[in-house]
Amino acid sequence: MRVFLLAIAAAGLAAASSVWALTGDEENSVAIYRRLNAGVVNITNRAVAYDFFFNPIPSDSSGSGFILDTQGHILTNHHVVQGAQRLEVSLADGTKWIAKLVGTDPQTDLAVLQIKAPSEALTLLPLGDSSSLQVGQKVLAIGNPFGLEHSLSAGIISSLRKIVKTGAREIEDVIQTDAAINPGNSGGPLLDSEGRVVGINTAIFSTSGGNMGIGFAIPINTAKRVVADILAHGYVVYAYLGTETQTLTPALARALELPVEQGAIVVRVARGSPAMKAGLQGGTKQVVIGNAIVIIGGDIIIGADGMKILTSEGLRRLIHKHQPGDLMKLEILRQGKRVEVEVKLTEQPR
Repeated sequence: MRVFLLAIAAAGLAAASSVWALTGDEENSVAIYRRLNAGVVNITNRAVAYDFFFNPIPSDSSGSGFILDTQGHILTNHHVVQGAQRLEVSLADGTKWIAKLVGTDPQTDLAVLQIKAPSEALTLLPLGDSSSLQVGQKVLAIGNPFGLEHSLSAGIISSLRKIVKTGAREIEDVIQTDAAINPGNSGGPLLDSEGRVVGINTAIFSTSGGNMGIGFAIPINTAKRVVADILAHGYVVYAYLGTETQTLTPALARALELPVEQGAIVVRVARGSPAMKAGLQGGTKQVVIGNAIVIIGGDIIIGADGMKILTSEGLRRLIHKHQPGDLMKLEILRQGKRVEVEVKLTEQPR
């Protein structure tokens, strides 16, 4: 009887162990978290506001970031560090370090910090390549949502978007994921199934402030360029044309009786800019068409670098792909005639 009971117990343990065995996908997620979570940091943004009677009111906000190198550089979001009077970084071992802001780039919502922690205390995260990402592939997000340190969420890439508007910000070439991203996750890494950083978590789409299965991350290839510029210059270098433009829609084109349907209407040309030196012309009068105010009389940019320009945003994105000193060939419509203009771009003024 005793032998029979022992056999039953052994069989039960074997069954339990088989029930609780991890799948290959679970083992992958566990291994990545154990190997890399120490490279994700918590960032506290300390600021001081003042009430009506000028009494100081300290306020703290927090976000995430991850360690880039043994010199203590940390990548995070611009909005995580914006307005900070003091930045404090907490490592996985519990130590806290005052951080120096090396530089930020509001256009991509990225920022680089630096702490003077010993190199042996720093776990570096390997950077991947975001150029070959596929909708449907697995991704993992590590961060500090709501101040809860080192949380892991898993999901897939649900879309790859050209542009996303979040409030007043407009972010280009964005990874959309259903991995849970909540306040505090901002600045943390989005990892592929090999544990390589492919994105930086930056925003969520939500009507309640909590996760609704739509989060956004900045591709790591964008971040690589931003980090290189910040470390070299303290800011990001962008090419500059020097025009203020308005999108020409088919409806506007019909109302203005133009021979083209889409493009970028040149509203103003900045004094001394590459556009002015190349002879581009801005608008001369203001008209109201439907509910839109349009400044007309200037050039309409309909092509650049051999590609059609459909919107002002498309023109701006194309300029951002250039470097200062590059030549840009524009096709414009001027007084009903198509004209080609070559412009030498300069560095965007700061």
